[in-house]
Amino acid sequence: MRYPTYRPRRMRKNEKLRGMVRETALSPDCLVYPVFVKEMSEREVPIDAMPGISQFSVDGVLGEVDKVLEAGVPAILVFGVPEKKDETGSGAYDKNGIVQQAVRAIKARFGEDILVITDVCMCEYTSHGHCGVVKDGYVDNDETLKLLAKSALTHVMAGADMVAPSDMMDGRVRAIREMLDLHGDYNVPVMSYAAKYASCLYGPFREAAESTPQFGDRRSYQMDPPNSREAMREIALDIEEGADIIMIKPALLYLDVLSQARERFNIPLAAYSVSGEYSMIRFAAAKGSFDLKRAVIESTTSIRRAGADIIITYFAKEIGTWAKERTL
Repeated sequence: MRYPTYRPRRMRKNEKLRGMVRETALSPDCLVYPVFVKEMSEREVPIDAMPGISQFSVDGVLGEVDKVLEAGVPAILVFGVPEKKDETGSGAYDKNGIVQQAVRAIKARFGEDILVITDVCMCEYTSHGHCGVVKDGYVDNDETLKLLAKSALTHVMAGADMVAPSDMMDGRVRAIREMLDLHGDYNVPVMSYAAKYASCLYGPFREAAESTPQFGDRRSYQMDPPNSREAMREIALDIEEGADIIMIKPALLYLDVLSQARERFNIPLAAYSVSGEYSMIRFAAAKGSFDLKRAVIESTTSIRRAGADIIITYFAKEIGTWAKERTL
C-alpha cells in the first residue's frame, strides 16, 4: 500500500492508539538497581560524580533497599568498598567482608522479597586497583580464578541469590560454576559480564567503588571497543562454561553488540547502563538540554528494544516510580 491509501500516522493519533501498537514494553520487572556498600561510620555518602547515587553503610543500605522495593524493582546488584585493601584483594573472599555482611543483613531483613545479585571482582579490594593478582606488572589469569571462585562461594554462603563475575578473566565462569556445584549450590545462577568493554564510561563508577587502577589500565583483559565479533566468541565461551545469563557492558554505546547477541544466542541477555551513561543524562538534564524523564525512558527503552531481557540501571528507582504512577 502507498499514500494516500496507507497513512502510518493514523496509528500515532493519540496515546491510546500508540500504546496499543507499541512494540517494546518497559517494566520494572526487568530492572536491577546497583548499590554501593562501604565499611564506614556514616550511613550514607553522596557520590559527586553521580548525583542521586550514594555509598551506604550496611545499616544504611537497608533503607535504600526499602526504596527499591517501594518502586517495584525486584533486584539489586551489590558492590563492596572495603576499609582496607591489599595486593591480593583478600577482602573480596573474606567471609566477614563488606559484601558478605551486607548480603546477610539484606536477606535477614527482606528475605525473598528482594533478589540479591553480587558483583564478583577484585578491583575494589586490591591496593593496585586491578581485577586480579598482579605478577610482574601483569594480571595473572589463572591465579585470579582461584580467588574469584572463593569470593563467589562466600557471597552465596552469605545468602546471595546470584553471582555476577565482572573481572573478564578467561575461564572464570567455569571456575565459579565448579566451585558452587562442589559445595552443592547447583541452583545459584551465574550472570556473566561476558562482553565487558574497556570503556571511558566507567569513570564515575570508579569514584563510587574507589577502584581506579594505580598503574596502567584494564585493556589487557577488558574488551577492545572496536571489536564485536570477538564479543560473540566471548559470549559463546561463557555459555559453554555454564553462564545462565550473559551481559553486555556498557549498554548505550554497544547496542549493536547487544542486538547481535540477541540474534545469535537463545539465553537471557542483560545489559548494564553504566555510570557514565547515567551521569551524562543526569548532568545534561540538569543543564536544561532535555527533559530527564523523557531521556531516561527513551534511552532505557532503546536497550530493551535492542534485545535486553534484563537492564541494570541507576535510574531503576525512578523508572519503577513512573511505572507505578502509570506515566511510563
